[in-house]
Amino acid sequence: MGSGDNVFTVVAKNIDVLAMPLLSLVFPLYCSIKAIETKSRADDQQWLTYWVLYSLITLFELTFAKVLEWFPIWSYAKLIAICWLVLPYFNGAAYVYENWIRPFYRNPQVKLWYVPRKKDIFSKPDDVLTAAEKYIEENGPEAFERLIARADREARNRRSSYTIFHDDYEY
Repeated sequence: MGSGDNVFTVVAKNIDVLAMPLLSLVFPLYCSIKAIETKSRADDQQWLTYWVLYSLITLFELTFAKVLEWFPIWSYAKLIAICWLVLPYFNGAAYVYENWIRPFYRNPQVKLWYVPRKKDIFSKPDDVLTAAEKYIEENGPEAFERLIARADREARNRRSSYTIFHDDYEY
């Protein structure tokens, strides 16, 4: 009975090493292939969301590997998080997407992306206000107002066309 106890002890101590590849890769891979073969978009969205979140977790781990070595509980915490994301009973991937990622993506904090250009080190910095003033000088204030209105319309159209999860859909 001594050797049986040893195998059980080894398995119990390394459950994260044994279960992690099955729960984080094999099961989602199987479900993703199954989802591709169905006509439903809901399962495609669930598993695509899972793979995005799994990639973010992996990037986090790669970035902070040296810090995570100091936390022996990290592998167990990751296993629990992966279970929550993967298992259909919890549907955690959809929850994270609906409550954290989608609101941020649909309502970005930065409305205008502008990268200033520098002509040379002695020239006046090229910022948004300078560019707007130059555009108004060259084209007039009415043209500037039309440009802003068109940009606002296009941004609203882009936001409304990115519906991935329907708010009334239940998993």
